[in-house]
Amino acid sequence: MKENIFPPGWDTKRVTSVLAHYENQTEEESLAEDEAAFLATGQTFIEIPTELVPAVRELVARHMNQGG
Repeated sequence: MKENIFPPGWDTKRVTSVLAHYENQTEEESLAEDEAAFLATGQTFIEIPTELVPAVRELVARHMNQGG
């Protein structure tokens, strides 16, 4: 069996908690959460080609590591 490797600050308990949250959400709760994310300030949602996702993730990680 392959060992799970989690990002810093994550463990099995946290993953289980997040999964339970989303698996138990009603459709209305899910929609409200999505709408709130789009209305939040400080973030922008954009559509990018799928093949660029790894490069964008790398840029975001680099930005976050620099205190962004």
